[in-house]
Amino acid sequence: MNLILLIVGCFMDTTPAILVLAPILLPVATSIGLDPIHFGLIMVTNLAIGFITPPLGINLFVASRISDSPMEVILKGIVAFIIIMLIDLMLITFIPEIVMFLPNLMK
Repeated sequence: MNLILLIVGCFMDTTPAILVLAPILLPVATSIGLDPIHFGLIMVTNLAIGFITPPLGINLFVASRISDSPMEVILKGIVAFIIIMLIDLMLITFIPEIVMFLPNLMK
């Protein structure tokens, strides 16, 4: 599911991706035992990572235009951030207690 969402995030804007994929993937996520809140955070994190990765990383074009820097410079600077975000995604996905701590306090 992470891989699908990362690929979709690379080619599609976040809001339409959520509107199209959430009704399709939420029943699958709940059937494998994911809490809907946990799934929502996984989905948003995946799409946010896709939003800054090539080939259609819209935020890359915005950063390039604002800073008047070529895309190559922006890509070199963002590699470390993408790696950190992927590590965060794996922590969020495979250790649900990290993100479900506060929602579980509300129950």
